[in-house]
Amino acid sequence: MDYHAEYQAKLMTAEEAAQCIPASGNIGIGMAMSAPPALLQALEKRVVQHDVEQLNLYYLHSAFPLTNSLLKYPYMDRIKPHPFFMGAKERELIHLGTADNRRVVFFMPSNFSEVPQIIQRYLDLDVFVMTVSPMDKGGYFSCGTNSDYTIPAARMAKKLIVEVNAHMPRAAGNCSLHVAEIDVFIENNVPLCEAPVKPIGEIDKELAKQILHLIPDKATLQFGIGSVPNALCAALTSHQDLGLHTELISPGIMDLIQCGAITNRFKNINQHKSVYTFALGDKAMYDFLNENSSMECHPVDYVNDPYVIAQNDRVVSINSFVQVDLFGQVNAECVNGKQFSAVGGQLDFIRGAQLSRDGCSILVAHSTAMEGSVSRIVSMIEGPVTDSRVDVQYVATEYGIVNLKGKSTYDRAIALIDIAHPKFRDELWQQAKTIMGMKGWV
Repeated sequence: MDYHAEYQAKLMTAEEAAQCIPASGNIGIGMAMSAPPALLQALEKRVVQHDVEQLNLYYLHSAFPLTNSLLKYPYMDRIKPHPFFMGAKERELIHLGTADNRRVVFFMPSNFSEVPQIIQRYLDLDVFVMTVSPMDKGGYFSCGTNSDYTIPAARMAKKLIVEVNAHMPRAAGNCSLHVAEIDVFIENNVPLCEAPVKPIGEIDKELAKQILHLIPDKATLQFGIGSVPNALCAALTSHQDLGLHTELISPGIMDLIQCGAITNRFKNINQHKSVYTFALGDKAMYDFLNENSSMECHPVDYVNDPYVIAQNDRVVSINSFVQVDLFGQVNAECVNGKQFSAVGGQLDFIRGAQLSRDGCSILVAHSTAMEGSVSRIVSMIEGPVTDSRVDVQYVATEYGIVNLKGKSTYDRAIALIDIAHPKFRDELWQQAKTIMGMKGWV
């Protein structure tokens, strides 16, 4: 079959492709590096020309291609963002809308693993747009940085428009689409956006030391994002035969693979392969993913499924928190009572790691926030519960680590106060006495 002829027959300019998007409808957008910059800029021109009535945007993490095009406050009468994750741009839009007494962002709470199912069952996508690598000789295009909800949603939408970019890595795994599945192509060869790496501080190094003893050789790891995971990656270089089954690939993880600490030899599934669902990093990392058969990118409803995670032994998940209260409830998504990020895949991996034989889940963060003025260990969390008290296992700060499993509510309070910053402990003790004495709490 002549795949090249089929490709050429569907090839358009960005402006022509943007005209294939209805003036009103539901539009799915690939997250982060998967968002197509040229197509979104062409669609923005239609918004400026008032050639758009109302577009409901469904996406997860918004990066520069989206934030620099459709996510602008003057467009919010026609553009309705429905993010599954809240970033800086969404928070900015909410702030501006609040000042005008307008709701302009419509947050979609969910576990990351559920997003493909939510799209399939509850959202009727008119169009899905994304970025892919150039076509291979078999007629396939790889979305190497992202499989997550991107690949499942691409197959569910009524129309699929892709932007072909030679800078998108070609990855192994289930992250490719065939030319026959795609309705429209455009071409735009531009470097992928790069995410800044958070520097490692002294507290981060101390936190890494606190949890290092919980990670044996041959463990299968999942890391969140930030300076603490980066510090932990740096501390794990002497470990042997680690495995990787993680939501996110970052430069720190890439370094751990390249030093030989991660071999994936002792995984029960995807053996010898490092599994991820999306990548966020720099050019060196994207180049590392390109045509690297040891790196497999799979959809999030596979990678983040707790029962898939649990098939490997000794799974250790490491994630962060905003607050943990004296009962063990965790807030990992709200700051000052306002949505700051999202659940993401944290709960998926907390549950999957604990279902794994000899596995464990760890939540780790600095003991304070806002330059030491606020304690992350609190009497009661504010906002929604990200992780329930029956799910949480290890909690760590620079002052220690505690396993909440097998502890009464009273013992949990004592243990958590012991790892709070010393300047907040007396206040927490007084609050604990009040809370534990309340009718109904034991």
